Amino acid sequence: MDGTVLVADDDRTIRTVLTQALTRAGCKVHATSSLVTLMRWVEEGKGDLVISDVMMPDGNGLDALPRIGEQRPGLPVIVISAQNTIMTAIQAAEKEAYDYLPKPFDLPDLMKRAARALEVKRRAPAPRREASELPSDDLPLVGRTPAMQALYRLVARVMNTDLPVLVTGESGTGKSLIARAIHDFSDRRTLPFVVVGAADLATMEGPSTILSRARNGSILFDEVGDLDDDAQARIVRMLDSFTDTAPRVMATSQANLAAKMEAGAFRQDLFYRLGGVTITVPSLRERVDDIPLLAEHFLARAERDGLPARRFGDDALDLIRAYSWPGNVRQLENTVRRLVVTGGEEDISRAEAELVLGNQPAMEPLVGGGEGEKLSASVGKHLRRYFDLHGGVLPPPGLYQRILREVEAPLIEIALDATAGNQAKCADLLGINRNTLRKKITDLDIHVTRRRKLM
Repeated sequence: MDGTVLVADDDRTIRTVLTQALTRAGCKVHATSSLVTLMRWVEEGKGDLVISDVMMPDGNGLDALPRIGEQRPGLPVIVISAQNTIMTAIQAAEKEAYDYLPKPFDLPDLMKRAARALEVKRRAPAPRREASELPSDDLPLVGRTPAMQALYRLVARVMNTDLPVLVTGESGTGKSLIARAIHDFSDRRTLPFVVVGAADLATMEGPSTILSRARNGSILFDEVGDLDDDAQARIVRMLDSFTDTAPRVMATSQANLAAKMEAGAFRQDLFYRLGGVTITVPSLRERVDDIPLLAEHFLARAERDGLPARRFGDDALDLIRAYSWPGNVRQLENTVRRLVVTGGEEDISRAEAELVLGNQPAMEPLVGGGEGEKLSASVGKHLRRYFDLHGGVLPPPGLYQRILREVEAPLIEIALDATAGNQAKCADLLGINRNTLRKKITDLDIHVTRRRKLM
């Protein structure tokens, strides 16, 4: 690696680490804790690459990007920031940063990006927008884990393209929020954002109505994998009719569309029309380190909404972090708001958190591994993954009863349905005492419906 790197960060440790690493790699380094000094070096023509923090004692590193671009067109700037939100990544992209990395950053990763920045010519600058023109960042798209940072960078890269975007992920991960962010931060943000469901495509006139509402803004096909054949066909015909002034197309799906297509349940032509760029939103189990950050975000939002100010005690936060969150971010937000509303003290205790979480499923839904797989193998696979996802930390106590409840409730519900709600026949089918069945129905809060016809 060859060149001169200007490093600006108010953290002496970071300046020292970067100076040593870049010097060992063959670079000359000028390091400072001041944006004023950085700008003087830039104006003097020093440096082939800038690595700058955002929050500095004498200014904001993002605000300095346009000035650096004016003084030294083509000088790449890598932004590093402890503000780990989608807004930071998007503002860095909007202001023509070469790259963005969150703190704490991975040093080898930063060195690779610095090497590429020194070797590759920066693309021609695009018209910049001021930060005041961008929407406010109040989305629960918060995270410093590598998975979320990669997602932020991908959103920033695709938001001003015309490529169709398919956003995939489990229920509650924020797929629609990602699509909305792509629209709200794009050049189309002043134009309509139209969410399309099955009801909008139920008639032949549906597509024309959708297009008249969207104009050349953005269309989001929500949970496109759940649409029937007729609705899918109407989407294909609509997309085929698009002109150069057509709206941007996005779709969300928690179903595996490739698997549905192979099974003949999803149109191949629609699959390839929607899959220009696929953005996969990770589940909370895949970014456990973001859970405390999200919890604090939701506490702050609740306070802004006029609810009491509360904070998590360390034990409560440990429990929140260890929980599996089958409902992902949506479930976490609802849980935090429930804790804010129902508690009296400022500190949220572990006992409070246990009480709220005890009334919810402790695990994600059991999913089989394929046709022909035995139930025990499927459950075993799921449980091993559940333990692995806690990263060496044991799950909350009481796991045995929670697991039994997860399996027992659907077993009894299905058996009751199969016996038309006849508890005597259901108890016989299950091989348990009728009084035991009645107690379990009460304890598990199972609703029993009687029908005439019995199986």
